[in-house]
Amino acid sequence: MQKISRQSYICYTAAIGGLLFGFDTAVISGALQPIKAQFGLNTIMEGWLVSSGLLGCILGVAFTGMAADRIGRRKSIVIAAVMFLLSAITCTAGFSVSMLIAGRIIGGIGVGMASVLSPMYITEFAPASKRGQMVSYYQLAITVGILLAYFSNALLDTPAAQQLFQTEVWRPMFLVMALPSLLFLLLLARVPESPRWLMRMREKQEAATVLQQVMSAEEAAQAYRSIEEAAQRNAGRRRSLLSPGIRLPLIIGIVLAVFQQFSGINAIIYYGPSIFEKAGIDSKNALLFQVIIGAVNVLATFIAVRWVDSYGRKRLMQIGLSGIVFTLILCGALFYTGHTQGPWLLVLMLLFIACFAFSLGPITWVIINEIFPTDVRARAVAICTLMLWIAVAMVGQFVPWLLSKAGAASMFWLFAGCSLFNLLFSSAMVKETRGKTLEEMEDMYVVASN
Repeated sequence: MQKISRQSYICYTAAIGGLLFGFDTAVISGALQPIKAQFGLNTIMEGWLVSSGLLGCILGVAFTGMAADRIGRRKSIVIAAVMFLLSAITCTAGFSVSMLIAGRIIGGIGVGMASVLSPMYITEFAPASKRGQMVSYYQLAITVGILLAYFSNALLDTPAAQQLFQTEVWRPMFLVMALPSLLFLLLLARVPESPRWLMRMREKQEAATVLQQVMSAEEAAQAYRSIEEAAQRNAGRRRSLLSPGIRLPLIIGIVLAVFQQFSGINAIIYYGPSIFEKAGIDSKNALLFQVIIGAVNVLATFIAVRWVDSYGRKRLMQIGLSGIVFTLILCGALFYTGHTQGPWLLVLMLLFIACFAFSLGPITWVIINEIFPTDVRARAVAICTLMLWIAVAMVGQFVPWLLSKAGAASMFWLFAGCSLFNLLFSSAMVKETRGKTLEEMEDMYVVASN
């Protein structure tokens, strides 16, 4: 029991990177207006303040694959935790817009690093029978982080808080992130390095010691043999991401990552109030509906946590994507026919969020972290995650244009078409991997594609 709790401790600790990811990306929503009022931001500087976090994400992802291979998974994730803490301090102490933007970039680097490292670290520690569940906790932590940021901002946006902080209520909004950042750093002090990375670096004895710390003696011996055999098979080979056996899983990972965002999830989460207002719903109610959407996002993720290892990745993806296509088509039809009043628009959006939360949200992270062999995993996952963040940027740029020029109906139908492609692609290309060890996964994807 103690061994199991040790393994769980490591995975739960790594998942806190997801919580900080969610909090950092959402906190700006409440801080933006008071910052804009205090510093008199024009449209360009406002855009820079918001998008600087995304720039940091792309920068963070760009070097994380190399760092994780060279200095290890654990040291790299500690750097990500330090970035979150530095971001909180820099933004809280910000005396100029430039300093705030610098703090947002630092936080974005932390988000980018965590988006690669946290699910990968969990993947390399979790037992095969619970790996899907453990990695799904990372996605759950992201949704909780977003919701915590909303609640934190709401608690600070009160007359009492405004009287205490006057016009600078945005400072404690950023400072709140320092608390989970410090907790993350303290908890990371008790987690070991990935045994698979240690084996790759030929630190066999240390890898065996780590396995014995987190597993029973029999499981540790079996895992050690499996990891060692895979390491020996790949010894002396410097495979690039364009190697024949790596190309297929890389294409699968990139498509899943990009089309996770092309489902329109961030359009609905971030532009939900604008969409509801276009439907003629009062702005105050629109913000309330946004909180409801965030809560449903958290609750529905528990479906993946509970069923991903027993029901299977592929089946949950197919069910979730089918629901996503169905709800997006109907949302578009409501806007096209002008029947956006009443409860149906909210009901359909909540169904969309629920379908995303138990399928595309967590399972995309599960799959792209388990289909690559250890010697290229960090680089390959970094490439997939980089493409995901580029897709986030594309959606962020084009959604306002789509809403104003093409209309909400066309936007929903475009996302429905992208999700239909994802459904067909994943049904044809993704293999069921529940219960498989990472070394068995290499035989399914890499050896098969050779």
